[in-house]
Amino acid sequence: IVVFHTSLSDDLFCSYTYPRGKVTTTFWFTEWGTGVEPEDLVQNPEYAGRLEYHGDKKKDCTLKITDLRERDSATYKFRLLTDQEGGKYSGSPGATLSVTGLQVKLTGGYQDKTLTCSTTCTLTDNPTYIWYKNRQHLDESTSPQYKYSVSNDYDDSYSCAVKGHEDLHSPAVCVQGQSCNRVTYTKRRICVLKGSTVDISCTVGYYSTTSSFWFRSDKSTLEDLTTDPGYAGRVEYTGTYRDPFTLRITDLREEDSAEFRFTFKTNNIDWGHSFPGTSLSVTGLQVNVTPAVEGQKTLTCITTCTLTDNPTYIWYKNGQRLDEPTSQQYSSNILVVLGHSADSYSCAVEHHEDLHSPAVCVQGQDCNRVSYTKRTICALKGSSVNISCTYFSLYNITSSLWFSPKQSDSWRDELIPEDLTTDPGYAGRVEFVGEKERGQSTVRITDLREEDSAEYKFIFNTQTSRWGHSFPGTTLTVTDLQVKVTPATEAGKRTLTCITTCTLTDNPTYIWYQNGHKVKEDSSSLDSDSFSDADSYSCAVKGHEDLLSPAECQKCWSVTYTHQSICALKGTTVDISCSYTYPSYHEIKKAFWFTKWSGRDPEDLSSVPGYEGHIEYLGDKESDCTLRITDLRLSDSAGYRFRLITSGEMVAGSPVSLTVSDVVLEMDPTSVSERENVTLRCRTNCTLDPITVYSWYKNGQPIPNNNTSSPVYILFSVSSEDTGRYSCSVEGHEDLPSAEETLTVTYGPKNTSVSVSPSGDIVEGSSVTLTCSSDANPPVDKYTWYKKNVTSPKASGQSYSITNISSEDRGEYYCEASNIKGTETSIPVHI
Repeated sequence: IVVFHTSLSDDLFCSYTYPRGKVTTTFWFTEWGTGVEPEDLVQNPEYAGRLEYHGDKKKDCTLKITDLRERDSATYKFRLLTDQEGGKYSGSPGATLSVTGLQVKLTGGYQDKTLTCSTTCTLTDNPTYIWYKNRQHLDESTSPQYKYSVSNDYDDSYSCAVKGHEDLHSPAVCVQGQSCNRVTYTKRRICVLKGSTVDISCTVGYYSTTSSFWFRSDKSTLEDLTTDPGYAGRVEYTGTYRDPFTLRITDLREEDSAEFRFTFKTNNIDWGHSFPGTSLSVTGLQVNVTPAVEGQKTLTCITTCTLTDNPTYIWYKNGQRLDEPTSQQYSSNILVVLGHSADSYSCAVEHHEDLHSPAVCVQGQDCNRVSYTKRTICALKGSSVNISCTYFSLYNITSSLWFSPKQSDSWRDELIPEDLTTDPGYAGRVEFVGEKERGQSTVRITDLREEDSAEYKFIFNTQTSRWGHSFPGTTLTVTDLQVKVTPATEAGKRTLTCITTCTLTDNPTYIWYQNGHKVKEDSSSLDSDSFSDADSYSCAVKGHEDLLSPAECQKCWSVTYTHQSICALKGTTVDISCSYTYPSYHEIKKAFWFTKWSGRDPEDLSSVPGYEGHIEYLGDKESDCTLRITDLRLSDSAGYRFRLITSGEMVAGSPVSLTVSDVVLEMDPTSVSERENVTLRCRTNCTLDPITVYSWYKNGQPIPNNNTSSPVYILFSVSSEDTGRYSCSVEGHEDLPSAEETLTVTYGPKNTSVSVSPSGDIVEGSSVTLTCSSDANPPVDKYTWYKKNVTSPKASGQSYSITNISSEDRGEYYCEASNIKGTETSIPVHI
């Protein structure tokens, strides 16, 4: 017997009894097709993350449903199965749940208006109604009808709620016309995926707004989201009073889960900040593995909230999509698989295929998989980034590498990924960190550029297959810093904001500089009380103080460099380009470059020993401050700054980092056997810009047809002819090649032959000498002489002499040459 309590809220209270046996299964359902078992509500994606079973396997069968929707209205029934034959029981007629929203109904004429808080069904437990005017609390009553006189003011709006559920207001209604002070949100709750984009919209009932913005209600003050460093580069506002106002947030994170509200100003007041807004929940995807029937496992794609708009689910096996989305079998959030499978599975939802769940093993923790520590990373241009993953293979790994699908156009075979270290665009900037063999791998990319923005993946190879290329990787976005000036408000205040094109990972600390000097830390913005038009301002991130933004100024002092970092070759010439501004009423007294301070003052490079005749100032006294350094030396690597002194002020720009490098050839290995491969890498200690074309040389002569933009040159299946001295250079600087590296190719004896002295006819009783010649590396260490059809050797040594020769010595002779690499026999000669 199943008994349902008549008092229903969001809890379906229920108790049960049964004749005998042991309860094996309990569940709730709403629909029961003919000839099949009813479907457990837990398996229904509509209820994902919203069901809490509070019952047990004795007598309690209470079910709690959270975040109720109108489509949850249904008749709910409980079912239990026992271990006895025929032991299947269900409670009828069940519990009927009706879900309703609140609406304010306005009736009556101009002088006798009546407000009623109406519902589509009668709420259980005689609730207390709460009334609000312009979102301010007015009155509480057990009657759904407002008992006081209603305002006739065109600006006023009314709404209602039920006590205990004050966050679930009705929409506000105007008492006169449709233009009153109110904010109505398109959706009160939204659940979306981590990493995706969401639009939160509302309409306002007032047409003469002077300003507006969106904010989080959990913050202590009303802070415009566009000035919040946590949302830098991720929020966008659209809309007018005629259209919905929309807040768009991109690259969602779990910490974005909050209530968002819209506020606007009219000529008289601020409005909307106290109205309940839209609650956003951000969730990731996880695959939950549970036992099903014998020999099978049930995989469930779960979220911490129920995704908005009933998505279609997509399943992946070992990174490969299963079937087509039109197949009902693979479009649900439930998948049943073989329980002993050694495969990994992950899930995603349609239109967000790049936001996979982490892969899970069906059987324990041992299956082929690759999982990334971070799915998205935002990093500063010029900085370094570590991209990491963990992986597991059931089979012996023969090799592994990192690659970017973005680079597939440059691969020899577009279906076979190539190692980042061989890509010319990453030359000298990619290295592996830590041990790849222990199930973890990290690739570090240095001197980041905006074109490095891409997805990066790790793959490992076994004897039979390649793993990881189909799993979603880590998406890197590279950004620089910019100082943005926001327009003045009514109070005349402006704001400087340090902005990026993506939100920097790990919530950085910002540093502000005024005329090149540090003035503030922590905040990503400065208000107008902290800056003036006569000064220049730039910003940086703590830990990357060398990567300043360009200076921003209105009527100011500034020094701006074309490049923050420069890589140049030893022996070449470099121009460090720079421009400056200063107020027109100042007169320039001195302008110079420096790298070091002498006491409190910087030391002019032109007076520093070692720079005489080595530097040239190409600037002027108006705006150009370019410095040229000739015949660069490794010791010239430093941070260079320009200093401007006028009749009233001094200003110095942030340093430009100059790195001077020579060209280095790395050969691996330097000694090989024939038919092995040799890799030559031409590198510098910094990254030359633009992408360099390399030239290759052997024994001081160019190798024909081998100029390439790749810093890697591979000698495939080498032979003895490849032995020699190798070097490389970069285009335009062929007179500055690298030091030579010598390649030694070892091989067994070849071209083995016998010479006879004296030549011609041989007279009986005379002497003859046979000499064995052979080409080998290392040299032949053993010569052995044989006479054809004679088993035992005749002699050893490179020469074999026959004295007092007789007719018995007539025959064919040959030699055998040997070293550690092999043995070769000569062609016989006839004596």
